[in-house]
Amino acid sequence: MTVQGLFSARANAAAQISAVPRIAIVGRGFSGMMTAIALMKTVRAPFHLQLFDPNSSVSGGQALASARSSTILNTRVRDLSVSVGDNDDFNDWLCSNAAFRAAVPAAIPGFRQIFVPKEIFSDYVYQRFSEALAARRDITVQVCNDPVVAIRRSHGNRLLLESANPANPLFDTVILATGYGLTAPDAGEQDASPVRAQRLVARPHAVLLGSGIRVVDQLLQLRDSGYTGQVTIISRRGFLPQSHTPNSADPVFPAEALPQSLPEIVRFIRQACREAEEEGRSWQSVMNGLRKHARSLWRSLPAREKHQFNRHLRAIYDSHRNRLPEAMHLRLKRELAEGRTVLRRGRAGRRGLSGLFFTPAGSAAEEVIHAERIIDCRCQAPDLAAPLIQSLFSAGLAMPDELSLGLAVNARGEPFLDDGSTVAGLFAVGPLGLGSLPDIDLVPEIVSQAYAAAERVGERFYPQVKAV
Repeated sequence: MTVQGLFSARANAAAQISAVPRIAIVGRGFSGMMTAIALMKTVRAPFHLQLFDPNSSVSGGQALASARSSTILNTRVRDLSVSVGDNDDFNDWLCSNAAFRAAVPAAIPGFRQIFVPKEIFSDYVYQRFSEALAARRDITVQVCNDPVVAIRRSHGNRLLLESANPANPLFDTVILATGYGLTAPDAGEQDASPVRAQRLVARPHAVLLGSGIRVVDQLLQLRDSGYTGQVTIISRRGFLPQSHTPNSADPVFPAEALPQSLPEIVRFIRQACREAEEEGRSWQSVMNGLRKHARSLWRSLPAREKHQFNRHLRAIYDSHRNRLPEAMHLRLKRELAEGRTVLRRGRAGRRGLSGLFFTPAGSAAEEVIHAERIIDCRCQAPDLAAPLIQSLFSAGLAMPDELSLGLAVNARGEPFLDDGSTVAGLFAVGPLGLGSLPDIDLVPEIVSQAYAAAERVGERFYPQVKAV
């Protein structure tokens, strides 16, 4: 499907496509849609944009994978704007929605501090995409459902995308926005358990794998749908998300020089949290302020200490960074206190006919947890073994970051190589750069990176045209 702006005749598309730069975005989750919006708002000259994703629907990526009206985002409205420099854009969009205003009257005149359903945010993103496209009569946009399996450098320094379509196209710029990986069409919930012993358990029992926002979301979805059985959460480290405060928790962080070693940084943050609470603020305010310094702190650490953080501290950090709205956290605490849900720390192993093999933390003995339902809620790291990513490594277009969490990228998402050089025309926006850029899986950071990448694209093709 190809559209040219929203107003021009389709007959002109073919002629224009051959005369303007061709840009491909691989992935139509939030990172991909955000980058498309940034390109349309920033590159003020003609281009052709092609969006690749095997899923025919426009999704919100893994963060929005289970978008239902009862599923609440864990980020306040004030931090979800897709308009750089205008933090109130999402709030203004909600204020203009009469149905939403009527449903949430207590938040009037603004909704900055509230948490909203995921599907509402997804609608907002897609509407901003549609508006950006409608305002550009000089560009064409094409949607392709063929999965991209490889990217290679071709003649004239362009990039070749290999897919199931034999007419593999050439592009001047390719932007990878695959997040944690591209899902197959209609993948649905990850509930592929081979368990066939439902009638053998005395009481319904579900096992949830994971420790982040998604596992709590799935637990509450089960309860909201009427599930009354026992639930066991299996977490490798045993940390569940902490709570947001009922207040705004505006970012604060000490202004003095930051420490340079991992132990000193940990002590520094703990002390800052204590001092904030003594002064009547909250530790959540300190964690919000830490985000502004996370990248400089990360860059200052040697590789050895980065590995130590990843092994021993990342789970604690994530539980304080990715927090639950207070109402959801109270429901989680009630589940655990009443014993209807049990948290077990350890390793989830293979699945058997009657449940899941499990090794408790601190033990070498494996046991079987009998359950009729097993749901994997773990947020996966980007799959560096995927053929698409491996093709980049083989072609010398990218390399893993030093922790092998994703691709080594700079702040604009440009992959860089051992010699420090970047690859012209190639970008990786969003969670693909998580090992290089802490918190690049969060909306404000993705928005900033998408606009930085779009500005770089505009400079490359139209150096005389000022970006706006």
